[in-house]
Amino acid sequence: MNLHELLSPLSDFANLIAMYFREIWDFLIFLGGTSAVLCILTGAIMVGVGVKVNKITGKQLILGGIILAIIIEYYVIFPPEFTIG
Repeated sequence: MNLHELLSPLSDFANLIAMYFREIWDFLIFLGGTSAVLCILTGAIMVGVGVKVNKITGKQLILGGIILAIIIEYYVIFPPEFTIG
């Protein structure tokens, strides 16, 4: 039995798993970006209306959304290894 014939199903399986990781990663990036936008918009509405919910003000919500957007952008620019290959 040839070594290439033996490793071919294993490499196919590894490629399949990597493809699923890429799809999950893309979905998580989408969710993170959407969450950042919604967080910033909600904070802007809270600042405009002047609402304070429990100890969270609109400015804190806007800051959290901006930090989340920066983190998401970092992972878009420098993706993990399984999304590159």
